[in-house]
Amino acid sequence: MKTKKIIILTILAILGLFVWGYFSKGDTTASVQGVSKSNSSESSLTASEVFYNFGTISMKNGDVSKEFIITNSTLQDITLKTVLTSCMCTSAFIIEPSGGIKGPFKMPGMGFVPPANEIIGAGESRVVRVVYNPNAHGPAGVGQIDRFVNLTDSLGGKLQLEIKAFVTP
Repeated sequence: MKTKKIIILTILAILGLFVWGYFSKGDTTASVQGVSKSNSSESSLTASEVFYNFGTISMKNGDVSKEFIITNSTLQDITLKTVLTSCMCTSAFIIEPSGGIKGPFKMPGMGFVPPANEIIGAGESRVVRVVYNPNAHGPAGVGQIDRFVNLTDSLGGKLQLEIKAFVTP
């Protein structure tokens, strides 16, 4: 009789936890490789393209890169405050008009990530070079990848660049 009571109480406790979990989940957002859903505004900076698919790439051929052109189409200067990537395998660089290069900008939590603090004048553009290292994850890194570079401006706006590839050995 005592065992039956313990079993019933255990079942009720488990059922109670499921009911509590179901009704307490509320409004949650998930984070994928350092990129989380954001309620912030769209950036005043624009890009003619924000997505690039490298297609099939081989680990043996090394890094691949894509240059995105970021434009300030407003009538005021905008400061590009931060440039952050979604994974350690991805780096971003700002190519300055003088030919200088700022960066590398990486994933938060994977070492020091400098602030970008790049002032982009009204009507001016900058090149953001995104570099993907297909060897960063070793043999486990083959298959489809989807990585992001998040740019935050001084007005709190965000612009996201995306790269995809299918990685083979």
